[in-house]
Amino acid sequence: MTRSATRYTILIVGAIVMVLPFAYMLSTSFKGQAYVLSIPPQFIPHPATVGNYTRAWQSDDFGGYFVNSVIVAVLSTALSLLLSSMMAYAFARFAFRGRELLFKTLLLGLMIPAMMLIIPQFILAKYLGLIDSLAGLVVFYVGGSLSLNTFLLRGFFQAIPAELEQAMEIDGAGAWTRYWRLILPLARPALATATIFTFLASWDEFAWALTIINTPGRRTLPLGIALFQGQNSTLWGLVFAASTIAIVPVIAVFVMFQRHFVQGLTSGAIKG
Repeated sequence: MTRSATRYTILIVGAIVMVLPFAYMLSTSFKGQAYVLSIPPQFIPHPATVGNYTRAWQSDDFGGYFVNSVIVAVLSTALSLLLSSMMAYAFARFAFRGRELLFKTLLLGLMIPAMMLIIPQFILAKYLGLIDSLAGLVVFYVGGSLSLNTFLLRGFFQAIPAELEQAMEIDGAGAWTRYWRLILPLARPALATATIFTFLASWDEFAWALTIINTPGRRTLPLGIALFQGQNSTLWGLVFAASTIAIVPVIAVFVMFQRHFVQGLTSGAIKG
């Protein structure tokens, strides 16, 4: 009984620590600037206002930044899932020379900090003509997510009984048919996990977007939110309102796929 009480206490404290910053951000987004830094802080804004949300959406083409982020995140997620699932299927089912070496080489991408790749990525983007374009964001977001997604999906694909594919092969199904009509439908938990990770990484990314995007009309949402922070003072109510708007698509994606999320994380962890 004591062990259960201790466990629940730790979980409750951890939940409070995780939720408290978000609750304060949400509360501050409904405050006027005069009440943002009031002492003691007010978690229930009084008087409450939605003016920060109106100003955030109408200022500096914020709606355009939102649309750009949606385009980049959706394309990056779709392309990454398609490419990584095909690679994972090849690593899980096909036997070819150097398979394990190639897979381990691919996993090296998980060990390299993203900031170390900024300069070589910039040189490559300049050579390919991708500077100051949304395509430049999509290409490198996809490349940066392939290692993790391939790793996650390969483990799940290996856990799918090979007899199912053998039965389809007897009926004349080729590799593409087996991949598209059998493996992908059965891999929904792993695909949901990869979708959440990839969408979140593409949606929130700031450093690479700041490096290559120069035209105001091609900015993404993180760049747009950064513009609300002035040199001398920051309108925190405005910043937090913009941040709250920015997390809505992330929450929506998680709600859509959360049913499969835990199963996808643990897939392939146990081999029987």
